[in-house]
Amino acid sequence: MSIEVFNRREIKYLLTDSDRDALLSIIGNYMDCDPFNKDGKTYPIANLYLDTDSDELIRKSLEKPEFKEKIRLRSYGQVALTDKVFLESKKKFNGVVNKRRTNFILEDAYKYFESGVIPENPVQSNGKPLKMNAQVMKEIDYIMKFYNLKPKVFISYDRQAFFEKNNSDFRLTIDTNIQTRRTNLRLDSPAYGEQLLEPGQWLMEAKAFKAFPLWFTHFLAERRLFKTSFSKYGTEYKKRNQ
Repeated sequence: MSIEVFNRREIKYLLTDSDRDALLSIIGNYMDCDPFNKDGKTYPIANLYLDTDSDELIRKSLEKPEFKEKIRLRSYGQVALTDKVFLESKKKFNGVVNKRRTNFILEDAYKYFESGVIPENPVQSNGKPLKMNAQVMKEIDYIMKFYNLKPKVFISYDRQAFFEKNNSDFRLTIDTNIQTRRTNLRLDSPAYGEQLLEPGQWLMEAKAFKAFPLWFTHFLAERRLFKTSFSKYGTEYKKRNQ
């Protein structure tokens, strides 16, 4: 989770309980569990997606343009105001996702969203200085000010993540309990909200810059799994406006 800049393809699939069980029965032969998945359990992720007053970014994204971008603030596990979080930009062009992010102190992030002032010399709860990626912060700050972005949606979920053995390029994530809300937009609050998935559904995302491994393509074929355009933020927006 320390990677700050990378490019990759991200393909999503909706799984049933049976599909997930079949995957987990073989995945240990090819992939290692993310260290955050202690004892094979899921770990929580929470996000604040930023957008304009008129939801311009997500509306454009749902039109499936060749280029699209989003900004979000992300935390892993329950966090307090003095804990480290991540401010991220995601841009997608011609099917390739470019993700860039920088460290942030949660309280400083709230202040930045209100004032537009980038914090100087942030300090973590343990008293150690927090190193921010200045170039990434400059790029995000430009997007923030260009669109006049503000927190619009809270989205949380529980995740299992896997990395292919001896190949850090290929990663799989499986998400469940996807919850959304448009009130109480704080990462230091408990996760709750409207469920996006039906009972027994899981959202799997395959992530790689190069080709997916052969064993994985065989699994998709055997289970007759096909890619979907499911977007957490996009699905939340469509459900709210249907």
